[in-house]
Amino acid sequence: MRYILRTLLLATFGAVMAIGAARAQAPGVPPGYYTDQKVVYHNNGGAPDNAAYFRKLLTNIRNHVNAVGKNHIQVRVVDHGDGLVLFQLANQDHDLAERIDALKADGVKFLICQRTLAERHIDWHTLYGVKEADLVPSGVAEITRLEGMGYLYIHP
Repeated sequence: MRYILRTLLLATFGAVMAIGAARAQAPGVPPGYYTDQKVVYHNNGGAPDNAAYFRKLLTNIRNHVNAVGKNHIQVRVVDHGDGLVLFQLANQDHDLAERIDALKADGVKFLICQRTLAERHIDWHTLYGVKEADLVPSGVAEITRLEGMGYLYIHP
């Protein structure tokens, strides 16, 4: 009898935890509403006010991750051209830096175009939070490569 009660209690606890985890992944969204997603965000800047554009971009990505759930989405952000300004500004802008760090903590990967670095004579070491593993040979070619791997393209 104890064995049956214990098993029933553990099964109930597991079901409650699973329901709680599903809700935590996507607050306000019915479980199963969104299927797993793979997306590539295209960041080539937003002049004349890059800072405002970058805040909107990072907010869009945050909202996307929150809606689908960090365990159900793969996000790649391909940064090239004026998109690299995000990482230059983040060196002085604490808010942008925190947003980038929070997204990275949720699995978002920011990919940096080596062609832009070379053309603009930018040392990747000077960009906020960028590591050598984040570098890709070409931003536009990387977007195409990711689309071929099933990532859906988004350019906010």
